[in-house]
Amino acid sequence: MKKITQFMMAGSAVALLAACDTTETETLDNDTVVEDVTPTDDTAATTTIVDVAQGNPDFSTLVQAVTAAGLGETLSGEDEFTVFAPNNAAFDKVGSETLSGLMEAENKDALKGILTYHVVPGKVKAADLTKLIEDGEGKATVTTVQGEDITAALDGDNVVLTDANGNTSTVILADVDASNGIIHAIDTVIMPKS
Repeated sequence: MKKITQFMMAGSAVALLAACDTTETETLDNDTVVEDVTPTDDTAATTTIVDVAQGNPDFSTLVQAVTAAGLGETLSGEDEFTVFAPNNAAFDKVGSETLSGLMEAENKDALKGILTYHVVPGKVKAADLTKLIEDGEGKATVTTVQGEDITAALDGDNVVLTDANGNTSTVILADVDASNGIIHAIDTVIMPKS
């Protein structure tokens, strides 16, 4: 198993996903609709991860969560991050009661921990992650900003993440560029142990 160690842990951060000047809708095998949010070269040079997320209605829940956790300013900074960003459908799987509870002020630290579990310091494009998986004989362990690991593996051409509890999430859109990182959209919220 290959462990990503070349990324520096840079402060507390979390990132969010998605949209820019060009959008195109893609329907996946499981009828999940995702907007292709690949920014134009000019837009990517000046658009932060937060800007990209705020521009896409498919990530409105993620934007609300980042705001509730107080992470917006951090994600608009100059540090680079790779974000495995759950879309709204992924947050729907959590359940409205659980999600509402996490958004309350007294649960800010728990929400911040969950969100930062979706973020890896540095820029990791899909091709880089795939190579790490192949070099690791089918698996790559990635340490998140939150501090715990997630495991990446391939299922056919798809990258699948396994969280600390054994639950999985599939990358449904990869390599969305922002000025301070890379965003990969995922179909399920991943959860840390702590």
